[in-house]
Amino acid sequence: MLQRSEQPVSIPVDANLFISGDLSIPDNFRGMVLFAHGSGSSRHSPRNRFVARELQQAGLGTLLLDLLTEDEEAIDEQTAHLRFDIDFLADRLVAATDWLVRHFDVSDGDNITGIGYFGASTGAAAALVAATKRVDIVKAIVSRGGRPDLAGDYLLQVRAPTLLLVGGDDGPVIGLNEEAYGKLRLLKDEEKKLTVIPGATHLFEEPSKLEQVAKFAAGWFSCFLVSRRNRNKSAEATQ
Repeated sequence: MLQRSEQPVSIPVDANLFISGDLSIPDNFRGMVLFAHGSGSSRHSPRNRFVARELQQAGLGTLLLDLLTEDEEAIDEQTAHLRFDIDFLADRLVAATDWLVRHFDVSDGDNITGIGYFGASTGAAAALVAATKRVDIVKAIVSRGGRPDLAGDYLLQVRAPTLLLVGGDDGPVIGLNEEAYGKLRLLKDEEKKLTVIPGATHLFEEPSKLEQVAKFAAGWFSCFLVSRRNRNKSAEATQ
């Protein structure tokens, strides 16, 4: 049964190893978005939580994740190694996706029919890699100030419609996103987009900039993550 308010969840990723998440599914549920935060951040990131609330208003469920355990985070604070291990982070995101699928039947019209990823910074690369490993489940990706270039050759395999959002004052990151965009060769023109938000820096801390991120993300996910139930209702309404 779907939960209607945010609840903490513990997700198994290995024997006796769990990562933490915050799951929220609104009453007007239309799809599900998993968040992969950037390097040195956490599921408590105020920026991702702001975007998550806006997505919930649009009828999208959200799962904010810590891709590292508490012990791993403590180690990473000293070494900064795991936060840049994209394959490792992608595997954690895949594990969270599989956990969600096991608990909520994605093939059922009254439940989740597709999953989206929202990735920030290095989390965007992890989201792109993970999407290539769950092609039948992951239906859309949004990157906020991301480093999609770190996904490397996996970009050539991405089939989920992808929106890259970059700040206009984010210097070299714009070029890195342009490079990554050019490698999304399996996607049709309408399935990929690079949007530069003028006046925004890497964290989109300037007035109204994060609101624009949330608006673009909600529009993208609403386009590609409409549940079968709602599609059927729309079809019935036109008959």
